Amino acid sequence: MADRRVVVVGGGVIGVCCAYFLAKQSAEVILVERGEIGGAASFGNAGSIAPGHPPLNKPGRIRRSLLDLLNPKSPLYIPVRWDPGLFRWLWTFRTFCTDHHLAASMEALAPLGHASLDLFDGLVASENLACNYERSGYYEICRTKEGLVEAAHDASMMRQYGYHPREMSGDELREIEPAILESVVGGVFFPEAATCDPHRFVLELADRSVRRGVRIETGRGVSEVLSTGSAVKGVRLEDGKILDASAVVLATGSYSASLTKKFGLRLPVRAGKGYHRDLELEDASARLLDVACILAETSVFCTPIAGFTRLAGTLEFSGVNHEMRPRRLEQLTLAAEDYLHGVQGAVIRSEWCGLRPCTPDGIPYVGPVPGQSGLFVATGHAMLGLTLGPVTGKLIEGYVSEGRTSLPAGALGLERLE
Repeated sequence: MADRRVVVVGGGVIGVCCAYFLAKQSAEVILVERGEIGGAASFGNAGSIAPGHPPLNKPGRIRRSLLDLLNPKSPLYIPVRWDPGLFRWLWTFRTFCTDHHLAASMEALAPLGHASLDLFDGLVASENLACNYERSGYYEICRTKEGLVEAAHDASMMRQYGYHPREMSGDELREIEPAILESVVGGVFFPEAATCDPHRFVLELADRSVRRGVRIETGRGVSEVLSTGSAVKGVRLEDGKILDASAVVLATGSYSASLTKKFGLRLPVRAGKGYHRDLELEDASARLLDVACILAETSVFCTPIAGFTRLAGTLEFSGVNHEMRPRRLEQLTLAAEDYLHGVQGAVIRSEWCGLRPCTPDGIPYVGPVPGQSGLFVATGHAMLGLTLGPVTGKLIEGYVSEGRTSLPAGALGLERLE
């Protein structure tokens, strides 16, 4: 593939992983990012690498979501406004909340989760990535019997796909993690999981990509993918400059649909806003948590990262914007106070929001665009962007270099949109 030039559009975890693996196969790679590398959703996500966990599309999800809209502590927020596109997306999402689709999603995503975790281990070790990577698993902790039943059901499903979650009582959890409150009745430990500083991971891997010959252009937005007939020939930047290429990879997250529309491909990707609030204790040498926890009933992830604890979560469908709602940020702290000691005395270190690209069926779009030679898409990972970043890079490398992949990724293909 040494004679092939590839333009990767998007400098988040997905785009950087694609560029890295393409460069490993000796492709000439140009990575174009309209902002800074790792500056969008990859900057402040939970830092959780959580393969095998069931997606959002579950039976009963719609009923629960409607109830959540009435709960001020709910992770879901949809502001009242006229948005026909969102209504269509939610209606389609509803049709995928079935047992059949949940099983199909697990068949598609669980093996890729195993592969991605192995790739993480290899990347961090072989490239000596300084990103606070810890293969320590995480705990899902529950305050209600209903939450515990759902967590146990998810664990049972994951065991069918080679994962080994372990159910634990509240007392067992507190023996390992003293910060957990008495109100927590139990939970599940997921050993096949890891955490890292997501921004550092992207920056470090971008650096190693440059060492392998990748050219990175930041502050350069792409306005159009160029083609002749049914073959891609490059991209036009917003300043009018043209970059010639025989292949283009769109790893543009929530912004992907605008670049595929001219090819008749309407990607139903909606921006689901997530927030983080980083907390640190007054004693800088102390940690609120030693191992990451997800708070089951509120879907808030609490991740210890290099001297602070990140509270990350919420799912807000309010359009493509970065407006931070103070009430949503405060909900992260309020949720954590219901599960953990020490939250009230912690100091706020930073606050952030970012946009996750969500698909109505809960499965990313990864692969070639039908009928358009040389155009590839890698988007729609929602909360799994970091988790599936490396394996997505491997998939795209296979599609670009050989026209196929050895990994089981057919369910991620764009043919399902036809």
